[in-house]
Formats: sequence, C-alpha cells, structure tokens
Amino acid sequence: MQIKLSDHFSFKRLLRFTFPSILMMLFTSIYLVIDGYFVSNFIGKTALAAVNMIYPVIMIIGSLGFMLGTGGSALVAKTMGDDDRAKQLFTMLYIASIIIGGVLTIPSFIFLDKIAYFLGARGELLESSITYGRILLSTVVLFVVQMESQVFFVTAEKPKLGLVMTVLSCGTNIILDGLFCAVFHFGVPGAAAATAISQAIGGIIPLAYFTFNRSSRLHFTKTKYDKNALLKSCANGFSELLSNTSAAIISMLFNAQLLRYVGENGVAAYSVLMYVSMIFVAIFIGFSGGISPVVSYNYGAENNKELKSITRKLIFLIIISSALMLAFSLLMAAPLSKLFVGYDRELYEMTVRGFYIYSFSFIFSGISIFSSSFFTALNNGFVSAFISFMRTFVLQFIFVIILPPFLGVDGIWLSIVIAELISFFISIFFLLTKKKAYHY
Repeated sequence: MQIKLSDHFSFKRLLRFTFPSILMMLFTSIYLVIDGYFVSNFIGKTALAAVNMIYPVIMIIGSLGFMLGTGGSALVAKTMGDDDRAKQLFTMLYIASIIIGGVLTIPSFIFLDKIAYFLGARGELLESSITYGRILLSTVVLFVVQMESQVFFVTAEKPKLGLVMTVLSCGTNIILDGLFCAVFHFGVPGAAAATAISQAIGGIIPLAYFTFNRSSRLHFTKTKYDKNALLKSCANGFSELLSNTSAAIISMLFNAQLLRYVGENGVAAYSVLMYVSMIFVAIFIGFSGGISPVVSYNYGAENNKELKSITRKLIFLIIISSALMLAFSLLMAAPLSKLFVGYDRELYEMTVRGFYIYSFSFIFSGISIFSSSFFTALNNGFVSAFISFMRTFVLQFIFVIILPPFLGVDGIWLSIVIAELISFFISIFFLLTKKKAYHY
C-alpha cells in the first residue's frame, strides 16, 4: 500500500518510507566505492590518489542538484495542495539546475589542469587527475539531475522509482568498472568512463520519467521563470550545497596536508576512509532527506501533534544507528582496509590506524546531518546552513591546521572526530532552542 505524506507515521512506516531513500544514497555511495576498489587494485595507489584529489571538483558541481532538490522539494511539498503550481515550480527547478550545471562545467573543464596543479598534483598524479576529471565533466550535468531527482522522487511519492534509477546506475558502474579496469585494462580512462556512463544513466532515467509519465503527481509541464521561488529554493537548500562544497574543499585541504606529512600514501589512505565513510554518511543523509517531505508537509499543514511524534522517532532512530555504525566500523577497520590496499603493507597499516581514529566520528555525525536536513524541511535555511558550515568546513578547517604539527598524521584523522563532536553540541542547541517556534 502506498504511503502518503498525510499519513500517521509509526516507527515501521517511517522506516518503510525512508528505506528507498536510504538505499538510493547507499547505492550512490557504493558505486564510488566500487570505483575506488577497481582503481586501487587494478591500476594502483597513484591512480587512487588521483581520483580522490579531483573528484571533489565534480562533487561541487553535482551538489547544485542536491541543493535545488532539497531546497526545492520543501517548497514544492508545501504547495502540493495546488497541483499546477507545484508542477510549474518543479519544472522550473529542473531547467535551472541544467543551465547552472552547464555554465559551471565549461570553466571547470578548461582550467582543470591548473586546478589539479594547485591542489598539489605533480607528474603521474597530475596526468591521472586531469584525465579522470575531464571524462567525468562530460556527463556532470546529468549527474546534477541525478542528485536532484533522488530528492524529488520522494516528494512525488515515488521513492521506489528513485531506488530503481540508482540501482541501474550503480549496476552499470560496477559492470563497466570490471570490464574496463580488470578485463581490458583501460586504466584511469576506463574507470572514469565507467563512472561517467553510470552518471549519465542516472540522469536520463528521471528526465524521461518526468517527461512522459503524465500520471505522476509531479511531471514536467509548461512553466515560467519565478525568481523568488528559485532564490527561496536556493536559500533553503543552501545548507546542502554548503555541506557538499565544504566537504569537497576540506577534502582538498586534507589531501594537501597528507601530501605534506606522509606523501602519496596518505592521500591513498584518506581515499579509503572517505569511501567507507560515504556509505555510513549516506545512511544518515538518505534517512534525513527521505523524511524531509513528511516534515515539510506536516509543518505546512500545522499538524503539530504528528510533527512532534515524527521528530522524537527520528532522533531515537538516529541515536541507535549511530551506535551501531561505530561498532561496525571498529570491527571492520582491518578487513575493509585490506580489501582496498592490502597489496601495500605500509599503506595498509596507515589506513587501519586512521580507520580506528576516524570511526568515532560516526557516533556524533548522525545528529548533525539530521538537524541540518530537519531545519531545511522546516524552511529555516539559515540554521540548516550554519550547522552544515560549522560541521563540514569551519571546525574541520581549524583542527586539520592546528593538530598535525603536534600529533602528525594522527592529528589529521582526529580533527574530523573533534569537529563532529562540537557540531553535535551545536545541533543539540538549535534543536532545543527552536522547539517552541516550530512546535515539534
């Protein structure tokens, strides 16, 4: 039976409704992890470091889709009582994301070699970074659409279709990675082509669905430019753009610090930690983003009783899942490190140590990710952006600069844990102080 935004949400219904969104984010993360596995084991650690150095550039552009998806979905969900208006806004936001994504792609492609050089890449690392990045930029606009659609499929009450889209995209990447890297040995261009093709599929499917399926609650229609709605969507979803952009910039800073203190091995070890953390963080993002339309709907309908009920259940589930993720990551640190870099003893030992330290960040990150998404759903873009900016940029920036001179490479791993701990308390502060204003 289809779950509607207006339904009462028990624990079971919450999990059922958000499960497709969680799986969507998991599969999105998994195909990046698979990419890393094939690159590391069949091309080498230099290629792995190159992918990790240049991928943040792709994520900055792709996060535009997530911004317009999350910020726009909150606005669309609030106006779904007027179906025509909701469809017009929905269509305009897709057009805007394609145009903006295209505009940003051109200078990124032209100046990619200078960007990679600025990030510290030299020699073979520089060549591999440029090759990988330019191939992915060829389909990055469709990647923007894919990121946006992950949210809008939920708002359209079709989360399972979003899951199908992501599974097909992920499956394509896994198959092509196996063929291009392990069978035909195409090297870095093969790994990049596999990811680019999978991203293209992830963008084409939702465009086709929303164009031709006229029975969907949301589909493309005639629209017109609405400056206020676009700005409101951007402002409301700015925290998501800020979070992803900040994470990308911080990733670049971490790579620079690791190159300085331990060289290329440090960047490769960080790549493994990022791949695994993507999976854990994806669960939080998928869960928080999946329930956002429900929060927005009940807030707009002034159904305070249901909003309170949902909020309490969400926080309980986040706390339980955070504890489970910490336990799992500590248990799996060595096996997962061996899976990616077991061929190099020094790199393996560095990765395992980093893994054990980094794991403690998961106990704190869930509440911060949820809080940012929660305030976005409540149309409070300022609080959402503040939490995200402090968590993903300011705090990590401060500690990754301060700690390494005293603690070496351990200080780099520990900086993430301390940043997550402080952002946890910031999130709790806002959740408590804004409770009366939003009646949750």
